[in-house]
Amino acid sequence: MTGGVSSSNSSTRSIVWFQRDLRVEDNPALAAGVRSGEVVAVFIWSPEEDGPFYPGRVSRWWLSQSLLHLDSSLRSLGTSLITKRSFDTASTLLEIVHSTGATNLFFNHLYDPLSLVRGHRLKELLTAQGITVRSFNADLLYEPWEVNDENGSPFTTFAPFWNKCLSMPYDPAAPLLPPKRITSGDVSMCPSDTLVFEDESEKGSNALLARAWSPGWRNADKSLTAFINGPLIEYSVNRKKADGATTSLLSPHLHFGELSVRKVFHLVRMKQLVWINEGNKAGEESCNLFLRSIGLREYSRYLSFNHPCSHERPLLAHLRFFSWVTNEGYFKAWRQGRTGYPLVDAGMRELWATGWLHDRIRVVVSSFFVKVLQLPWRWGMKYFWDTLLDADLESDALGWQYISGTLPDGRELDRIDNPEFEGYKFDPNGEYVRRWLPELARLPTEWIHHPWDAPESVLQAAGIELGSNYPLPIVEIDAAKARLQEALAAMWQLEAATRAAIENGTEEGLGDSSELPPIDFPEEVHMEVDHEPFRNNTNSPAVDRRHEDQMVPSMTHSIVRADEEEVSADLGNTAGDSRAEVPSNINFDAEVRGEEIDRGSVQTVRNNVVPHFGPARLQSPAEPTVDSSSSRTERDGGVVPVWSPSASSSRSEHFVADDTGIASSGYLQRHPQSRQLINWRQLSQTVTRSWEVENAVQPNAFG
Repeated sequence: MTGGVSSSNSSTRSIVWFQRDLRVEDNPALAAGVRSGEVVAVFIWSPEEDGPFYPGRVSRWWLSQSLLHLDSSLRSLGTSLITKRSFDTASTLLEIVHSTGATNLFFNHLYDPLSLVRGHRLKELLTAQGITVRSFNADLLYEPWEVNDENGSPFTTFAPFWNKCLSMPYDPAAPLLPPKRITSGDVSMCPSDTLVFEDESEKGSNALLARAWSPGWRNADKSLTAFINGPLIEYSVNRKKADGATTSLLSPHLHFGELSVRKVFHLVRMKQLVWINEGNKAGEESCNLFLRSIGLREYSRYLSFNHPCSHERPLLAHLRFFSWVTNEGYFKAWRQGRTGYPLVDAGMRELWATGWLHDRIRVVVSSFFVKVLQLPWRWGMKYFWDTLLDADLESDALGWQYISGTLPDGRELDRIDNPEFEGYKFDPNGEYVRRWLPELARLPTEWIHHPWDAPESVLQAAGIELGSNYPLPIVEIDAAKARLQEALAAMWQLEAATRAAIENGTEEGLGDSSELPPIDFPEEVHMEVDHEPFRNNTNSPAVDRRHEDQMVPSMTHSIVRADEEEVSADLGNTAGDSRAEVPSNINFDAEVRGEEIDRGSVQTVRNNVVPHFGPARLQSPAEPTVDSSSSRTERDGGVVPVWSPSASSSRSEHFVADDTGIASSGYLQRHPQSRQLINWRQLSQTVTRSWEVENAVQPNAFG
């Protein structure tokens, strides 16, 4: 991939722009800069460009530590990392080019829609200034456009996609070694800005994270080696256990690019070959399952590239008509771990305290959110984004779409998994629940996952008063099932009526819900609006929103390190915590129509406005759709689709439904098969459901 950079021009000065590739090994952009001549290594902090997806506290902490580690590594090789605070990445890079005299810019491209748009506009701006701009793949085994079905179309389900990856005629590129030394460019006229990632109120909580996690690419490499030589062999047996360190814990390292996915793949494959030669079937199966986790991460980028609004909209057309419940009381109880279902509550309190969740628990809490509480899946996805150490837009979108049944091979929306049964499956001895719910610590294992059924004498002996020091179930499972069936029936009726109206020429778009009252998202909840009807739960009391609503009830709990060290974390002082709140301040009208980006939700940057696909309000179908142009550029032996939305665009691409799926304007019209929204009713009834509950996994939760 980096072979296109000539090594003969040793006097060339190049900027290497780091994004989520914070490592010096297997970094194609860095390797290209080193071969080209002098290197100016740059990181630009411009979170406002990401609109609603401003990184949460724990994610910002990890980034700050990883940057320090990277700077130390670069200094040992002969250069340093220039850090800049910006509201316009492209303009800042242009300023760096002028101040350093660089003639090249190298970076590793990403696959989320925001990064694709930003990267293309960057190339346009700098190329117009005579700067050579090249980007490389450092995040995937194969580029998304390299993996297609026999008809040359993108896959729409995971299993055939991953099978194709494993059967490609050529292996993923071998990881590159770190450079032996780096010749530094003159940066005397380009001083670094001091980047601030935390305020005083966050430092105490962040100090606890430092005792449990070790960011940085060298530490990532150590963690990978320890996992392969240790827990990997029993991964197939232990991966379902939520009550211990049974997973790799590599996903934060992978998200920030501290760890090369190609290196992970090759090392695990080599270990698998050793075990195959030894006849170790358990080890072989463990490798298959772990590589499948890698495949899910690959698929999340593949899905995001081919369906750029997958973090906003369901990929199955009919689910746009599902009427979600917008109940702030439910949302608050779920966030605080006060739903009355012990496994769900334990998971949410662990998430708040540590920024981490076992992948099984992620599935449990998100399934409960969507199917029992019937809250909009984008609310849950945004909360995960705000609180997870490994928050990852593509992976989180895939996980929540899967749980919500909005993928062709996702879990059916009408399938509710009882948290009680899930508890005994993933936490059979109740140790996980006892660790995070100290109020239930004395409850016998027989009742630990359903305390509401325990005899009064047992509850008294355990010091539990249901409804007082531990809540009763917020929703009965049987009632949730009945309510879900009613909502599904209403969804199919609305879809049928809308399609009939479209066919009769009396209605355009996705249906007429103009009689529905406007519904607001919870205060300080920055979420976009999909083309889906919502409904309020009128039986729930009004919620008085204040900062403390976000807080978990006061308690003392533990963070367990990978090396089993336990540290105490006191969450009693909630008043002083200024952790980023869950979405809010979004008004939307409930008409099921096109979307328009809220210009006020992100600070306007200078001459390079990057449209985001975030907080939106619904627009009238009479408003014109903004066309997007695209081109294809040959780069490093691959064909990279280049996005070029109109600079005046203020909205995500408008989708229009028809019987064959959903297509959009511009790029999507020219490539209809690659971005088609799938109609569930046209899918084969024999589609393999490859993510059933036994194998369900949130794609960013490695281990």
